Amino acid sequence: MRETRSHERADRRNERAASQAKGLDSKLNRARQFFETIPLCREMQMRIDDINEGFAVVSLPYDERLIGDPESGVLHGGAVSTLLDTCAGAAVVSHPLVPDVAATLDLRIEYMRSAAPGERIRATAECYNVTRTIAFVRATANDESGARPVAEATGIFALVERKTNNA
Repeated sequence: MRETRSHERADRRNERAASQAKGLDSKLNRARQFFETIPLCREMQMRIDDINEGFAVVSLPYDERLIGDPESGVLHGGAVSTLLDTCAGAAVVSHPLVPDVAATLDLRIEYMRSAAPGERIRATAECYNVTRTIAFVRATANDESGARPVAEATGIFALVERKTNNA
């Protein structure tokens, strides 16, 4: 009898863990889908390299259309800021405590150097604190050399629940 109860408790724990994992998978899939529906991400050919609970890695290929200095071939700072904002947003919406959508309230970017021309830029972001209405995130962008960051960012995102149409 005691052994049966022990197995039943273990089964319930396993079911809860499987349900939580399924919920996380669903949340991460929604975060991926949200990212993929943003036309600017598609136009800039950004891709999600990794995404997990409150963590994202997004990369941007070198593209001559995004050059800010034709003489040196360096990418425009706006391309780097868009990458950092997008990566930070992906980290926020993948956090388990965040509803479906988040909007950038504030994004502070510190540019440290130019990205090496011709190289993919990879941003890594972590959503490190979530309150009822806002989320806080840190992000770093590196080129392929990875020796020193190209830029670092801190951001605050408003948390927004999607309204469903009950009509």
